[in-house]
Amino acid sequence: MIQNYKIGIGYDIHRLEENRKLIIGGIEIPHEKGLFGHSDADVLVHAIIDALLGASGLPDIGTLFPDTDEKYKNANSINLLQNVVEKISEKGYKINNLDTNIIAQAPKMMIYIPKMKQVLAPVLNIDLNNISIKAKTKERLDSVGEKRAIEAQAVVLLYKE
Repeated sequence: MIQNYKIGIGYDIHRLEENRKLIIGGIEIPHEKGLFGHSDADVLVHAIIDALLGASGLPDIGTLFPDTDEKYKNANSINLLQNVVEKISEKGYKINNLDTNIIAQAPKMMIYIPKMKQVLAPVLNIDLNNISIKAKTKERLDSVGEKRAIEAQAVVLLYKE
């Protein structure tokens, strides 16, 4: 049986601001600041969405869910991810595995990773063991290292049977 494989990469960054909830990987993380954005600004989910869209040949997240459209104001990024998973499924693709990085100086992410995987796995229709989420810092360098932003990277492997 020949399989058709596609690899996609995604990236996102949002600045931290007062009076916002910090949502990463579909969960709320206690912190004095949250990420600023038109939606809930979930950098990890946004990076995953762009990786999926890129691998499947669909337009990027900003094209599909523009920040100029009020219906996406404060949108739950998990709902956007579900929409994208449906779109790639319609094209015949399934997700093989996902590898991600969350880059944040603070808060520390390691204790939240298991819950993020539990939220993401059913949405992505893959086993928890096929999701990797790693937490990194910027060693106090640049806007992330100065605790002014958080970024995320994602790589996904899709296949078609």
